[in-house]
Amino acid sequence: MRNILIRGFAATALALAIGQAHAEQHSIKIGTIAGPETDVMQVAAELAKERHGLDVEIIEFTDYVTPNAALADGSLDANAYQHKPYLQTMINDRGYDLAIAGLTFVYPIGAYSEKYDSLDALPKGAVIALPNDPTNEGRSLILLHNQGLITLDDPENLEATPLNITENPRKFAFREIEAAQLPRVLPDVDLAFINNTFAQPAGLNLDDALVREGPESPYVNIIAVRSGDETAEPITQLVDAYQSEEVAAKAKELFDGAAVPGWE
Repeated sequence: MRNILIRGFAATALALAIGQAHAEQHSIKIGTIAGPETDVMQVAAELAKERHGLDVEIIEFTDYVTPNAALADGSLDANAYQHKPYLQTMINDRGYDLAIAGLTFVYPIGAYSEKYDSLDALPKGAVIALPNDPTNEGRSLILLHNQGLITLDDPENLEATPLNITENPRKFAFREIEAAQLPRVLPDVDLAFINNTFAQPAGLNLDDALVREGPESPYVNIIAVRSGDETAEPITQLVDAYQSEEVAAKAKELFDGAAVPGWE
């Protein structure tokens, strides 16, 4: 009888251990930036629980460096806050072994004008204001290249500057301006490329932009994981929940249409 009881207790303990391990495998920690992006992730977390029984713990950060460090050291299972070029820079600079599990949103840069209602209406010699930081200046020039208004020596160069323009048939003049100042100079130029970070607070609506980035932008934000975890079940379930109509609707509400689903 004693041996039977011992075996029974052992079997119960083993079952509990297996159950606990299964529960641990069916949970995930993901890092986000505090604010509306966390609110969007909360919708995905609720949907992941409803669809897959996945428990998602959201860890909020207030800087752009720590979430990748926490992912690399195992404190997080994933993070969702950065675009592809930023992740690649962190990998190159810090040697992180990270990968992309899924796409989230593009927060587009757009070209605005108070003088013209189309790119075709821009006159010869039009003055175009560009953000002077490497990331946003390059993405602005790539947009102009893709519209056929200029030609870049390498349209894949995400850090292009006006020096990389090989053809400028309409003789556009470019002014490099600090990104935060672009809404203020808009009345003084013919066209200004303004990141949504500064456009929305200035009352500029992305729908009014003469050209803007779409889902194909190389600056689409991502869900990042450690290399090899891209196909882990909790990760794929989280991506499935995130790339949903419910999440897209929440982002549209919070960002007033200035978040474009990158997975569509």
